[in-house]
Amino acid sequence: MVKFYDSVDDSLLKFAVIFAMYDGKYIFCKHKQRDTLEIPGGHREENETIDDTAKRELYEETGAIDFEIEPVGVYSVTEKDNFNGAETFGMLYYANIRSFETELHSEIEKIIITDKVPENWTYPTIQPDIFQYVLNYLKKERMI
Repeated sequence: MVKFYDSVDDSLLKFAVIFAMYDGKYIFCKHKQRDTLEIPGGHREENETIDDTAKRELYEETGAIDFEIEPVGVYSVTEKDNFNGAETFGMLYYANIRSFETELHSEIEKIIITDKVPENWTYPTIQPDIFQYVLNYLKKERMI
């Protein structure tokens, strides 16, 4: 189950997920070991700010080198099969990417730039909700 919050204590934020766009289109990642698509993001490393996590993951997973990024809100996930059923938290971001490196240097095989929402999500019980939440936020704030 996915929930959304305005904020939580920084120490609870374990993930950064970035709703990324380029030239008015959505960006999704395809992992080398999967046939599904996902929103860029990942785990916070020790002694890393959550903002730095978002910037690092955006670069690693999309190759973005020139971009604007800003926090949107907090999400949490509770699933009995993950983290012993504990509620885990992450920060949601919006990034507008202006340019990319020519090559990816991570576990991501390729990025997909599209105006369509994927049907084959890597995390189908989580990412569609996150995608819709951020999309609604951006429309409400007239950012897209």
